[in-house]
Amino acid sequence: MEDWNELRLVLAVARAGSLTSAAALLGIDHSTVFRRLNGLEQKLAVRVFERLPGGIYQLTPAGERMAAAAERMEDEALALARDIAGADGRLSGRLRVTSSETLAYSRLTKHLAGFRAVHPGIVVELAIENRVLSLSRREADVALRPIRPREGDLWGRKLAGVAWTFFASPAYLDAHDGAIRDTAALGPHALVGWEETAGGITAADWLDRNVPAERFVYRTNSLVNQSVAARAGIGLALLPCYLGDGEPGLVRALARPIEELAGELWIVTHQDLKGTARVRAFFDVVGEGLAREHELFEGIRM
Repeated sequence: MEDWNELRLVLAVARAGSLTSAAALLGIDHSTVFRRLNGLEQKLAVRVFERLPGGIYQLTPAGERMAAAAERMEDEALALARDIAGADGRLSGRLRVTSSETLAYSRLTKHLAGFRAVHPGIVVELAIENRVLSLSRREADVALRPIRPREGDLWGRKLAGVAWTFFASPAYLDAHDGAIRDTAALGPHALVGWEETAGGITAADWLDRNVPAERFVYRTNSLVNQSVAARAGIGLALLPCYLGDGEPGLVRALARPIEELAGELWIVTHQDLKGTARVRAFFDVVGEGLAREHELFEGIRM
């Protein structure tokens, strides 16, 4: 095989498990992936993927060897790119940052404006993602994450704790005997919650364990929309304090944060990029700016 793009194609289909998802990863259309994969198999005279029901593509033994080789080549190319980028002393160029929708909406953007004022030569690309992007594969240069990173090749620091509690509109609370004393008093209230398929999200899992399903009158996969629904008077919403306390038209329905839901906010990059001038500048301006707001994140300052 002389064309790296052929191995990239195999790796994309292996990771995605389908042609449609692989096409999205590669930025090409489904028919191109179909044609190129069939052409590759014909050229090699070997089946690379088994075609399973439901449009699922599963690697054959030959395909597994090809995908493993492709991953090794990709790792070498990415390591080289990070090594070169890590020595970049310019305060100009592109910086790709990833953040949750909630943080970007409520606190981050004003700090990005401050960063832009200090470093006008740096173009920030903000990827709003609730999934964890890979810093090793350069899906982002800097990540703001709601959990402590576990990967050994990342470098960063904790900016603040993150507290959660229930919020509602003042009108809703006035119509329902005011704020609640503790979570045991949630019983008679209408709740705004997550989609029923939103497993693996700490707040969603807590609600599933502690609130009967029939109490939920509105569900959405967006925390920002949950805050909007609570502000509109639909019911109580479980929100991070930095979102609820800073939102006009919302007040705490439960004064104290819920200890079980205490989280963290981290800023991280790949260890190969920590010397890059753009990354250091982002840590200094945006990271420090967010850290100064730790009392808001931790639910101390309302």
